[in-house]
Amino acid sequence: MKQKLVVLTGAGISAESGFSTFRDSGGLWEQYSVEEVASHEGWERNPNLVNDFYNGLRRQLFAAKPNRGHEVLAELEEDFDVSVITQNVDDLHERAGSTKVVHLHGELLKVCSSRNPDDPRYIQTLTPENAEVAHGALAGDGSLLRPFIVFFGESVPKLEEAARLTSQADAFAIIGSSLAVYPAAGLVHYVPKGAPVYLIDPKEVRVPYGVEAEVIQQVASTGVEELARRLRKK
Repeated sequence: MKQKLVVLTGAGISAESGFSTFRDSGGLWEQYSVEEVASHEGWERNPNLVNDFYNGLRRQLFAAKPNRGHEVLAELEEDFDVSVITQNVDDLHERAGSTKVVHLHGELLKVCSSRNPDDPRYIQTLTPENAEVAHGALAGDGSLLRPFIVFFGESVPKLEEAARLTSQADAFAIIGSSLAVYPAAGLVHYVPKGAPVYLIDPKEVRVPYGVEAEVIQQVASTGVEELARRLRKK
């Protein structure tokens, strides 16, 4: 039976693919405020602005490609039972070939009902040919179509699944996450005692109190290769 490798990824793994991060210098939060484009209040005030923002983000995503970090995680499925828990809303893990991906904060290429965002009957997947949400476009229940994104202040529907996966990990890796956004950052506390924790980031990241981690201070494209070497040696 393959060992279970659970990976938490953040914006840092997608930055090398040319997909803008939100928090870094030059990131999207310097161009738009959270309140405008990533909160329920912002949506209520100006749904057209919110949809226009995510339309633009989709165009950027279609131009991006998975990097070596994404690819190596997919390749690790040959030797490990890999589950990727991502804070990212892009589909770069799936495009690289990862088969078990949990999106904590939603998916950019999906839209949903604004009345009940998690109702699967009204969730639609967009394609490069049909990626623009027009002003006033409606979901199947008659409400405005909104991005299938977990806005700030909303509950995280996939959190329970992510915690369950983490609690079963034989090894846990954090890649490109600042560990500043909760509840995702709290997942590390579900790692079983004795399971190794790896942290991959070119910058210093403060690890939560009581957690010991092997630090690989590299960008994702090279850091995940190093992670693969260490895991295969064990």
